[in-house]
Amino acid sequence: MKIPQDTTRPALTDTDALLRQRDRARRAGFVNLFHQIAADEIDDRLIEVNRTFTAPALVTGFPEIWGARFPQAHVVADDPVIDLQPGAHDLVIHAMSLHWAEDPIGQIAQCRRALREDGLFIGVCFGNQTLAELRAALAQAESEITGGLSPRVLPMGEIRDMGGLLQRAGLALPVADLLSQRASYRDLMHLGRDLRAMGEGNAMAARLRRPTRRDVIGRAAAILAAHHPDRDDPSRINVGFDLVFLTGWAPSDSQPKPLRPGSAKTALSDALNAIRKQNP
Repeated sequence: MKIPQDTTRPALTDTDALLRQRDRARRAGFVNLFHQIAADEIDDRLIEVNRTFTAPALVTGFPEIWGARFPQAHVVADDPVIDLQPGAHDLVIHAMSLHWAEDPIGQIAQCRRALREDGLFIGVCFGNQTLAELRAALAQAESEITGGLSPRVLPMGEIRDMGGLLQRAGLALPVADLLSQRASYRDLMHLGRDLRAMGEGNAMAARLRRPTRRDVIGRAAAILAAHHPDRDDPSRINVGFDLVFLTGWAPSDSQPKPLRPGSAKTALSDALNAIRKQNP
């Protein structure tokens, strides 16, 4: 299957740098807290579905973490062309990689094609308010000191936009929801080390290709400490991570369908009047 590429749009991700970062994190020992939170949430969603999946697949750049959580799944990389056979799976999980995708709708569409009829897609990735505090502090510090801005924190999708991708990819009954988490760090350097250990450092194609000036880092650290102290320990900083969960189903005739417009037998005004009479 050939996925068309938009050659006129500048690349968002330096794929080689991203793979290097993941490899360094792998060799150093992953900090996988948010992966574990995401996997726990997916487990809960699968329990609520109350269905036995016999042919699951897992798309991720972190096979060591996710393969251990879902050992029965067929694990493949989050490559531009995903190595999944059409109609081969009743469950596809896209795990913590979609925010780095050049073509997120293409990734979801490929997962959709890999699903059997009435198969389930679940995706999870970081959302757009992730590290908003860090983004603002770095931007303010660099603007004050150098008079310019460099791309330092990956722009991530809003939940409404991410939810719209499900329908565009051909999935039915789409749902997008958000889990917000707060995390406490000693300081900016501690946060930076953890991000690298997550494999989530700056791998943007347009990133600054030389070390950031010490005075910029120092000013950003001071801004974070002043404006985002941890409530329980003001000597630390507190930043947010958003996990966006995307759920959709491969279309099937057995699924509930919306009513045809104009087919309602009771006017909305009549229903509201009946409610008022019951609750005067």
